[in-house]
Amino acid sequence: MTPGNADLLLVVDVQVDFLPGGALPVPGGDAVVEPINALQHRFRHVVLMQDWHPADHVSFAETHPGRAPFETIVLPYGPQVLWPRHCVQGSRGAAFAPGLATDRASLVVRKGLDPRVDSYSAFLEADRATRTGLAGALRERGITRVAVCGLATDFCVAWSALDARDAGFEVLVVEDAVRGIDVDGSLAQAWARMEAAGVRRIAAAQIG
Repeated sequence: MTPGNADLLLVVDVQVDFLPGGALPVPGGDAVVEPINALQHRFRHVVLMQDWHPADHVSFAETHPGRAPFETIVLPYGPQVLWPRHCVQGSRGAAFAPGLATDRASLVVRKGLDPRVDSYSAFLEADRATRTGLAGALRERGITRVAVCGLATDFCVAWSALDARDAGFEVLVVEDAVRGIDVDGSLAQAWARMEAAGVRRIAAAQIG
């Protein structure tokens, strides 16, 4: 793949709370920073995603007395995994990872701001109705192909890749610039869903 004017690098949730030592660490999450920085220099268009929750967000286990992290509850929009409190607006944990280059991004899209609805995807919130506006912004820039990287493969990366496909974009996931959480086989399931939807895997070395 040789990135051109119609190609975008979408960097998903490379934030302190998702790194080792953070509130919701992704195993090996810090390993994505270096390859993502290198990738940014190969793309004209870069967008950064940032989880940005209010302190009382509905996805936090502590918001639901008697519930524990990683339990699943049913909300008006469907099943919701409960998470440890993470990426609270303005907190250190919500900041981009130390060392992550941010100066080449033309757009930073924050998600999860509504306290009543979770948001994994860069394009649609978990109610599957509320749009972030990213698809429209990319179309206005003439983007037709999206390369996705970041954290975590089986949640925000997968949801973003699938929604990008649904929005009509060609989608690739840079497999050595993502890391997963893998809860009860979620990583294998995510790759299977993405492949079934036509999302392709690519290595960073194949982009240049």
